[in-house]
Parts: sequence; structure tokens; C-alpha cells
Amino acid sequence: MRDALPIAGTGLLRSYLRQVARDHRRALVGIVVLHGAAAAAGLVVPWLVGDLVAAATGGGENATIDRLAAVIAACLIAQTILTRYARLRSAVFGEVVLARLREDFVDEALTLPIGVVESAGTGDLLTRTSRDVDTLGWSVRFAVPETVVALVTAVCTIVAALLVGGWVAVPLVLGVPVLWLATRWYLKRARDGYIREHASYSQINATLAETVEGARTVEALGLGDQRRERIDADIAESYAAESYTRRLRTVFFPAVEIGYLIPVAGTLLFGGWLMAEGSITLAELTAAVLYVRFLIDPVDRLLNWMDTLQVGATSLARLLGVAEVPDDRVASGRTPAGEEIELDAVRFSYVEGREVLHGVDLELTAGERLAVVGPSGAGKSTIGRLIAGIQGPTRGAVTLGGVGVTELELDDLRRRVALLTQEHHVFVGTVRDNLQLALESPGGTDDDRLWAALDAVDAREWVGHLPHGLDTMVGSGGHRLTDAQAQHLALARVVLTDPHTLVLDEATSLIDPRAARALERSLSAVLEGRTVVAIAHRLYTAHDADRVAVVEDGEISELGSHDELVARGGSYAALWKSWQS
Repeated sequence: MRDALPIAGTGLLRSYLRQVARDHRRALVGIVVLHGAAAAAGLVVPWLVGDLVAAATGGGENATIDRLAAVIAACLIAQTILTRYARLRSAVFGEVVLARLREDFVDEALTLPIGVVESAGTGDLLTRTSRDVDTLGWSVRFAVPETVVALVTAVCTIVAALLVGGWVAVPLVLGVPVLWLATRWYLKRARDGYIREHASYSQINATLAETVEGARTVEALGLGDQRRERIDADIAESYAAESYTRRLRTVFFPAVEIGYLIPVAGTLLFGGWLMAEGSITLAELTAAVLYVRFLIDPVDRLLNWMDTLQVGATSLARLLGVAEVPDDRVASGRTPAGEEIELDAVRFSYVEGREVLHGVDLELTAGERLAVVGPSGAGKSTIGRLIAGIQGPTRGAVTLGGVGVTELELDDLRRRVALLTQEHHVFVGTVRDNLQLALESPGGTDDDRLWAALDAVDAREWVGHLPHGLDTMVGSGGHRLTDAQAQHLALARVVLTDPHTLVLDEATSLIDPRAARALERSLSAVLEGRTVVAIAHRLYTAHDADRVAVVEDGEISELGSHDELVARGGSYAALWKSWQS
């Protein structure tokens, strides 16, 4: 199983909620006041009903009965109006909080170290961005407002019941031990249970994503049965996790049902005895019973929504947990003294104890073009990632102008060094939107600059033939681009970014070899004067480079110009000879 992203602890969860409460104090106070007023308007009714019963059974005047009935009707109308506005304010507040949380989550997710995302896999992050956000959205939109309503109503009802007489506290207290013990038992187990349940969803998504993405490999190697067994095991774990939380609920809910029915029976019995003794009147007994009976609904809703709140709290903890991923770089505040790049005795391992690079030394002067070649798995792409500052070395140092690449602020590093791989994403939006992503101030960019970037990567012609040119919608649900066209857009973004160092990791691999050759020649003119590290399997890239680094078994075995290495008759010469034949 992959390393899952962290989950926020109780301390961070409470701190976040307190911060939200502080930032929206006025809105929260307004919501509580409205719900309190609605509850108060409704709670006048049992008291009046008691008087109404006493008047009706005691031979009261019709005018008195009519007046009481009119006041009851007015209270119910007032409660309806206040409840409507209270729920509206609660819903608006919920949407505001949810929008803030989504923005915070996106901000944190975008700053996650790529190595951490790769280690955790897409399943965990995907589950957090989809299922957890949806679950939390349900809690914020419905569970939180309903809980506030239930809590305020319950408090007001208890106060109203006690105003009838202090004796009502006796039957009310009888239900507290059962409710307290059941709730304490449930909360002690629910958090871990729901965390396990959500983790099982992440694992299912990860397995499905890997299987779908590698469908051709699965089919070619006959791994269908193995993948089915894997997903069956994931589903079995998810079933076990859900069964556990379901068992918690089957114990919790019957227990609380008993807990809030005890006060009703107690009020009838104790109140009936007091009335028989002449200590209270029929009106007081009626009002007390009605108040205690009314208390069942808010307590029932409070405990029912508590389960939803537990699920929502788990989702919130998973979303906030993204912020607890330790940063993979510490900005030193130093400014590079130049554009030279140096790798000094660099060692690197993705998994502890299994080194990929074994003491690599390399110096790149500003404006130099270096081709990195070698067999698959030799460590070429890892060198490119380290130069681009995607990750820091396990040992040794990678510096830019004398400053470690992981000591630079990420935004500053990206302005200086860009990494372009064969994996490109086309975002939902227009072609213009996709290009402007590379710019710091996209709003003021004129189309001439965008067309110039497309020209540089030989993409003007096909973009010009799109239905609406730069305004053509692309991405999911839009005009479908070929893999080669997606690479063109990615390369055009690099041109717009204008870094002084560019790492190309098989960046033109999806383009036809002849077209790729023409494209690289066009890019050469655009990237004139910039440092370029080209990781490629097409050796004409190496032929055009200033120097060639041959990487074998995690080390640079040969370094020199194309002609020097061919004349040397080593590994590169053999590769070139094989390429030529």
C-alpha cells in the first residue's frame, strides 16, 4: 500500500474551527440569535396550551379560550418566519465556509512536493478532492445548520421546562447518564472507524486508477486476474471498515432512543404524583409533559446529525491534513550569483537503501546545451528532476549560481528553471487560457505574444485551423487535441515562461520523428542563449548539443562533445553506430 497523505490531528481541527468562528463571529451570532428567537416563539406554545387545557376543563370563558388560540397561532406563524430566515442565513454561512475550505485545500494541494504526491499516489489525493469535499459539503450545508437549530432548540426547551417548575429537572436528569455513556462510547470509536473507512476508499481509487491507466500493460501481460484479486481485496477491506462503523451506529442509536424516552415517562409519573398531592396544577403538568416531549425532536436530530458530523469531521481532518505535509525545501533568502548549475557528489534514492544515483558530478555553464543519454532506468530523468529542483539530493548538492535549488522559493525557482516532460495536461478552457497559465499577469497579454509562442513550436498552423482559433474550448468536453498537439501547447507555455534553464525530458517523444526534428530546430532558435538539458533517446538531439553526458547505472560514464565521444569508441559511440544503422 502506498504512503497515504497525513490526517490532521484534533488540535489542528479545533484550531481551524476556532479560526473560522473568529473570522465569522458576526454571522454566527446572527444565526444563533435567529434560531433562538424561532425556538422561543415555538416554546411559548406548550405553556399556552397548558393554560388552554386548564381554561377548557375549568369552565373558562370562550373569549379567554379564543384569545389563547389566537396567540398560539401568532406564535406558530412567528416561529415559521424566523425559522425560514435562520435556515437561510445558516445555508449562506455554510456555503461561505465551504468555499473558503476548498480554496485553502487547493492552495495547499498545489504546494505539495511532487515526491510526496507520487509516493501517496493519485488515489488518496483524488478521494480527498472528490469524496471528502462532497461529504464535508453535505455536513456544512445540512448537518451543521441542523445541529445548530437542534442545539439552540434543546437549550431553550430545557430552560422553558424548568420555568414550569424545578421538579422537571428530576425526570430530565434521569436520561442524562444513558445519553452521556452512549455518546462517549460512540465518539471514542467513531473517528478511527471513519478514518479507516475513508482510507479504504482511497485505496480502491488508487487501484482502479492504476489498472485503467495501465490497461494495455495489464492486457498484454495477462494480469487481469491479479488486478481483479487486488480490487476484490480492497473492496473487502472497505466492506469491513463500513461494517465496523455500521455496528457502532446499531449500538449508539437504540441506546440514545432509550435515553430520551426516559424523561417523558419520568415526567408523566413524577408529575402525576405531584398533581395528585396537590403540589402542581393540570396546566403545569400539561406544559411540562409537552416541553419534555418537544425535547425529543431536537435531541433526536442532534444525535442523528452527530453521525454525519463525525463523517464530516473525518473529511475535514483529511483535507486539513494536506497542510501537514512537511515542506521539501527551506528558502534561505540567498540570490543566485549566476546561472551556472553544478551537481557535486550527488546521490539520490527514491526508497531508502536503494540508490538511483551514485556520486554524480556535473557542471553546466550558462547557455550550454547538454544532452543526457543512456539506457532506460539509468537515472537520466532523476538527474533532470534534481536540476529542476523537483526534489533535493539524498547526499551531495545541486546548486544554481552557488545556491542550492531547494533553497530557492518555488516561484523564484520556476522562473529560472523549467522542467518539461512527455506527460502533458490540457486544462479545461480555451487555447488562450491554456497558454496564459504560464504568465504572471495573463489578463494583459496580447494575442501577438501568444501567436509568437505558437510560431516558435510550429503550432500556429493547426491552432489557426481550430473552429475558433485561440478561443476554441479544449480539455475535457472540449475540442480533443492529439498527444502531439498537447505537447505543442506545453512547449509554447515554456516559451512564454521564458526560463533561463530548461530541462526537456523526452518532451517531443509523442511527436512524429521528422516533425520532432523540425520542432527542435525551431526551439533551438527560440532558446538561443539559454541553458538546455535535453534527456532524449533520439540521438540527433545529442548530435546538436554542446556536450553529451552518458548515464549508466546511476553514474556519468562519459562526458564530452558528440565528436569526442564518437572518436573515443566507448558506450556513446556504440549507441551512435546502432542509431545510424
